[in-house]
Amino acid sequence: MPLYETESFVLKSYDLADADRIVVFFTREHGIVRGVAKGVKRLKSRFGALLEPFSVVDLTFFHKEDRELVNIQSVELVRSSFEAASELAYLSTFSYIAELLSTFAPPNDPNEKLYRMVKAVSEIKASNERELAAVRAYFELWLLRLGGYWPELKACAACGREISDTEETMTDSSFRIFCCNCRQVKGNRTLSPEIRRLFGDIQARSPNDFVTACPATQVVLAEASAIMQRMLEAAAGRTIRVPQFAGDRSHTR
Repeated sequence: MPLYETESFVLKSYDLADADRIVVFFTREHGIVRGVAKGVKRLKSRFGALLEPFSVVDLTFFHKEDRELVNIQSVELVRSSFEAASELAYLSTFSYIAELLSTFAPPNDPNEKLYRMVKAVSEIKASNERELAAVRAYFELWLLRLGGYWPELKACAACGREISDTEETMTDSSFRIFCCNCRQVKGNRTLSPEIRRLFGDIQARSPNDFVTACPATQVVLAEASAIMQRMLEAAAGRTIRVPQFAGDRSHTR
């Protein structure tokens, strides 16, 4: 039975038996890994508080090829998120990121680019709900792009004309974009120049630069996220739980 060691994010955990829990990790070398933490709910558990959501740990585990769940051998804390996770907005945002990773990152399939992006996002010192909304939007777009789901938004899907930076556009249910001359297609949704510029800014900046320099309001960020959430749900084929903040007045489906 092979023994593996890897840096990991703790995503979430849930009960398995009276004293045991199943813990979901996003690992650098193995993608999503689900393992059994035996005795974790006992008062004197060897895991202690090491399995708090979105902590970074060095994980050692055994894995039998014919079993889905690995056997957790040891966990060593690299970085704790305990203090930040006491804030509801932070906890909601990173629980949502954990849900997206559990949905889109295949089990036992490493993705170095995605792991680096998650690590960069997790290291941002977001100090308020607007910055956390920027973190969420950044992660949504890059998850779509890295997964091959990001649509072409530079040219009209009907006439092929390049879209200008100031032009009002619309998208259909397949997220194709239409210029101002072709946008009367039934059932389309508005995609404003401001939202398109925001999408471009996300793709041009590092996570920390985008969050600290982003001029968009929380309402605009929420509108952009709502569009990307529809893309994510279309890709996943199911509804994805989304955090709601007090400032997200326009955050509707």
